[in-house]
Amino acid sequence: MTDLSVFPITKKWPAGHPDRIQLYSLPTPNGVKVSIMLEETGLPYEPHLVRFDTNDQMSAEFMSLNPNNKIPAIIDPNGPGGKPLPLFESGAILIYLADKAGKLIPQDAAGRYEAIQWVMFQIGGIGPMFGQVGFFHKFAGREYEDKRPRDRYIAESKRLLGVLEQQLEGRNWILGDAYSIADIATFPWVRNLIGFYEAGDLVGIEDFPNVKRVLAAFVARPAVARGLDIPKRPS
Repeated sequence: MTDLSVFPITKKWPAGHPDRIQLYSLPTPNGVKVSIMLEETGLPYEPHLVRFDTNDQMSAEFMSLNPNNKIPAIIDPNGPGGKPLPLFESGAILIYLADKAGKLIPQDAAGRYEAIQWVMFQIGGIGPMFGQVGFFHKFAGREYEDKRPRDRYIAESKRLLGVLEQQLEGRNWILGDAYSIADIATFPWVRNLIGFYEAGDLVGIEDFPNVKRVLAAFVARPAVARGLDIPKRPS
């Protein structure tokens, strides 16, 4: 049996199944990327809830795995060369898991880089911009009298949705007929923008029918439905 005791994070979150991928996460848009990916691939894993309300992400144990104190993070007990691999950053984890499973990323070089390109589009644009809309529309920023910051992020989010809308024209998924890590990276954020952030009207989501169509197909996938609720939040 794999010994994960060398990783301090296992002191706070003991591994009940140390032979499985250890997932440290919370069901946020970034967090569910990895739980959905694990559900889609069927790779065996053990989820651990990192609670923001108790600042688990700031604990020494969690930061020993991710010094950037962000979820998600994983330990794969059977990483490259058969050695345990700790990994953080959701995009990096998606690419790693796709390679490990041999699924959800094109096997040809050109297709692979196209998929990575769209994952980076989400990481560099959609995630940060949609998150700022959430801050200025729903959270503390909504109290700011000056609405120029909010409007800046709304405008940029609309632009990004327009890019996505154009890419999805005539396609079932971002890369075409094949569902991939590009979709798993992107659509949790679209869902959050118009759901949890309640910003659908602000960004004019009805102007993006292709985005809505593919979002509906995404959330209808059984693995997505499961992954959106892993790890389960405290009751």
